[in-house]
Amino acid sequence: MTETNGVMMQYFHWYNPGDGSLWKQLAESATDLAKVGVTSVWLPPAYKGTGGGMDVGYGVYDLFDLGEFDQKGSIRTKYGTKDEYLHAIKTAQKAGIRIYADAVFNHKLGADEEEETQATPFHPDDRNATIGEYQTIKAWTHFTFPGRGDKYSSMKWHWWHFDAIDYNAYNAEENAIYLLKGKEFDRNIDLEKGNFDYLMGCDLDMQNPEVTGELKYWGEWYLDTTGVDGFRFDAVKHVSADFFQEWLEHVRNYAQREIFAVGEYWSYEVEALHHFITVTDGKVTLFDAPLHHNFYIASKSGNDYDLRQIFDNTLVQQQPALAVTLVDNHDSQPLQSLESVVEAWFKPLAYALILLRREGYPCIFYADYYGAHYKDHGNDGNEYEIWLDSHQWIIDKFLFARQTYAYGEQYDYFDHANTIGWTRLGDEEHPGGMAVVLSNGSEGSKYMEVGQPNRTYIDITENITEPITTNEEGWGEFRCNSGSVSVWVPQESP
Repeated sequence: MTETNGVMMQYFHWYNPGDGSLWKQLAESATDLAKVGVTSVWLPPAYKGTGGGMDVGYGVYDLFDLGEFDQKGSIRTKYGTKDEYLHAIKTAQKAGIRIYADAVFNHKLGADEEEETQATPFHPDDRNATIGEYQTIKAWTHFTFPGRGDKYSSMKWHWWHFDAIDYNAYNAEENAIYLLKGKEFDRNIDLEKGNFDYLMGCDLDMQNPEVTGELKYWGEWYLDTTGVDGFRFDAVKHVSADFFQEWLEHVRNYAQREIFAVGEYWSYEVEALHHFITVTDGKVTLFDAPLHHNFYIASKSGNDYDLRQIFDNTLVQQQPALAVTLVDNHDSQPLQSLESVVEAWFKPLAYALILLRREGYPCIFYADYYGAHYKDHGNDGNEYEIWLDSHQWIIDKFLFARQTYAYGEQYDYFDHANTIGWTRLGDEEHPGGMAVVLSNGSEGSKYMEVGQPNRTYIDITENITEPITTNEEGWGEFRCNSGSVSVWVPQESP
């Protein structure tokens, strides 16, 4: 399902400027990204959100408006117009980069009209506990898409297309999840809060054939319109897991080609990820949230963290073929909903751990690559100014090493709490081998085998300037500085 030595990039972060420039930026940078070794790009939701031209894309309003219609106060989305989006996709694909679109199937927001119906209020923190009687409510559930009309799809959405909402105009102060008339919460979803079907807005009813039929039709339309190579599914732990397998099978049969899929199941319990994989019959890869969590804890703990455990209870350890590995993303970045930022000093170590090993499909985060600067309010109501460092230089070095040397057998030397390493022995097409050593404590070294006797190696990170020469058996003492990583590759003959 994934490319050999492929590398994905999440080509956005939460605070990209709302000036409609991202699609143009991708078109301009695609060739350079392909040259350094990026083989696929995951783009943000390209359709109109309730926030119009400022919506990050997850407040889904109209799946069929890719920046084409005057809706929610703008024609373009936060990232640009439909034409700019399609041009960026074609340009990137021409450069050799596969494009993955973001599919948000869990909810809709920004309805055009209110409707009256009946519902039962449930406790927001325990969706198995009612907190009131079955009652008449009034809510924003009617989507008419006045700016688009019937173009591309004539379906208008009503309350019966949803199973739950969190707002009642007749009792606006009540904090409740309203289960709508004749509905039930989805099954095969995460069990946090008793049942985590409901996340936000108008929650789509995946038991309604009109809903699932429209989403499958949208998949056909989207592939025909954009020509993307795959999808990233948002918030999959809130949607009945079997729907994704059903939808993916449908669009693959329609397109008669391979369609890649990765799901965002944001749980640090690896067993929850295994359950989703079982239900979806291994058809959908998942982001390795437990690995991100290990990186986060390691970065906060310094030399108190035992690096031998860095892969413990992760998806890449237990089901590597289905793991998309990451360091950070738009939800974990500062001031966001799942804030759990991997500290800057540890980022080079974490990227070495995902980019230079055999297992997993690594994903680079836009804000880690390019850096970021923004202001926003925290949960405490105070405004903060955030600066995120660019790690582009070191990531590009890792990408070069991955493309050139990260092949063949992998030998691990995870035998010290603060200094670990591994080697790749190369193959016939990519000889030479490579050694990686990193430390979260004092400077260290590892005696490791690279399979190249009497060969000189240099550290491409430039953290250590003296070369190392292997012995007659192809072993060497490879070093790294404190709190650092060194990547040793063969010194080319002058």
